[in-house]
Amino acid sequence: IIVQNSLNRGEIIARMDNTRISLRPFNIADANNLFTWANDENVTYYLRWNTITSIEAARNYIQQVVIPHPWRRSICLDDRSIGYVSVRPESESDQNHRAHIGYAIGSDYWGQGIVTKALKMAIPIVFNDFPNLVRVEALVEPQNIGSQKVLEKVGFKKEGFLRKYGFNKGEIRDMFIYSFLSTDQIL
Repeated sequence: IIVQNSLNRGEIIARMDNTRISLRPFNIADANNLFTWANDENVTYYLRWNTITSIEAARNYIQQVVIPHPWRRSICLDDRSIGYVSVRPESESDQNHRAHIGYAIGSDYWGQGIVTKALKMAIPIVFNDFPNLVRVEALVEPQNIGSQKVLEKVGFKKEGFLRKYGFNKGEIRDMFIYSFLSTDQIL
């Protein structure tokens, strides 16, 4: 993994060697690309947020949700936003030792290993950026086989089945819980 400081934007960018895939902070200029993949109900079906229905809504989402988020990065192909990965540490009462990870990518890019590569880039950076972090968790619906495969390819461990645990799109849904510890090895 190559981590570089982008001179023209002052951002940290992560890129895997010999790949066109990178992670970087979102910016307002990503609104058109965000709209392209976040306007797809197949992409947002398992996400806790709704489909984005206009470029203006994409701009607002970036300004109001994405930029203030503690750690959300654009998954880019040749610097074009095609998805995201985000990590949100738990409350201060847990002293930020746990965090939840979420991710999505445009359906045109499903099944190509891009999210797996993006998570392999993100995990070491997240543990570096949050030094108290010990555990990253992912909640995945049982029907979301693709997401389960991604997590397992990265090295996440499936810990269990949580009945009627997650609330999404107006329904209480079953979830699998996966974890990756700071001492685990990326596969």
